[in-house]
Amino acid sequence: MALSSQQLTKIQTQGLRWVDEGSLGLTRTGGAGPTDHKAFNFVSQTSMIPVFNEQIQHSPFSAKADANHEQVLIFENEKLIAKAAMPGRPKFYDLTTEDGIPYWKIATLHSKDVLATTVLQECVRYRNRDTSCQFCAIEESLKNGKTIAHKTPQQLAEVARAAVELDGVTQMIMTTGTPRTLDRGAAVLVDSARAVRSLVDIPIQAQCEPPDDDVWFQRLKDAGVDALGMHLEAVSDRVRKNIMPGKASVPLSRYMSAFKAAVAVFGRGNVSTYILAGLGDTEDEIVAMSKQLIELGVYPFVVPFVPVAGTPLEHHPMPGADMLDRIFKQLGPALVRAGIQSDSLKAGCAKCGACSSLKSYEQEVAHGPAAVCI
Repeated sequence: MALSSQQLTKIQTQGLRWVDEGSLGLTRTGGAGPTDHKAFNFVSQTSMIPVFNEQIQHSPFSAKADANHEQVLIFENEKLIAKAAMPGRPKFYDLTTEDGIPYWKIATLHSKDVLATTVLQECVRYRNRDTSCQFCAIEESLKNGKTIAHKTPQQLAEVARAAVELDGVTQMIMTTGTPRTLDRGAAVLVDSARAVRSLVDIPIQAQCEPPDDDVWFQRLKDAGVDALGMHLEAVSDRVRKNIMPGKASVPLSRYMSAFKAAVAVFGRGNVSTYILAGLGDTEDEIVAMSKQLIELGVYPFVVPFVPVAGTPLEHHPMPGADMLDRIFKQLGPALVRAGIQSDSLKAGCAKCGACSSLKSYEQEVAHGPAAVCI
């Protein structure tokens, strides 16, 4: 009972209606993304699937736990099409720091073996809707008491060590809200990465807007960062100015020069960018920008947009699966030809691959069609 890449794309763009909410288990709801999703372990990869968004009530896909609560049964129009496992609650979630802060407020388990944290949970652009990214809910996690505003380097190192030792976490992703400083968060990521790597040997991806000076890329590398994410989200000036007016003040030309400089430091493929399909960029615009990035050695991690409650785009439609399928059928072969497949990367969202089915399209090109169900 093989779940094809196309079926996985459909599920990620339409979501799963959970039949019995009481058995949903470990999930992430509200606040900073990826959120309103649940992780499902398939044979070839772990995928994050929307399960809370209001639009999924119209999805043909549904899911429920089996009688023994050992697997998830996935249905399309009431027909069983796949089975999956569910990651359990990690052991490090039960621990607290010496000053009483739960570890899960400092960093969270993403996918099945990725530790994720937002070092600064506040952003200079967020509180003014004239400058904020309209899809972002970074400070909602803080308002809801699910996290703390600033995770210190010592706290991050302590949690990372526990996550590796207790739960077998294999990589760490550090992102940040953008501060007022010109380094745009790179400085705090340097301090955080250095502290983590002093306690535990774990690959790290750092994520921030392009800093003002390319010297920060080498500083991040020297601090122990293995990969860097600088996220475009939208690829055209038209959509950037409309959806993310503050972030659009950093021009695409700066992103491209920063990408080039960062690849020289971290290597091909270990620089990546998030592209949210469904914000208004056309299919051709996404493909053209992605191919340009691949030429530079940057991995374009194209992800279906999923609206988050409490944001201006909470009722914005999710993208069509057919568009994503056509995009991925072009990018999968392009990535394989360029030799920057997700499995070969050192750390980061593209290596994890859970928020997009792009990874399965790569694998089909490199190894032939593979079953992604159990």
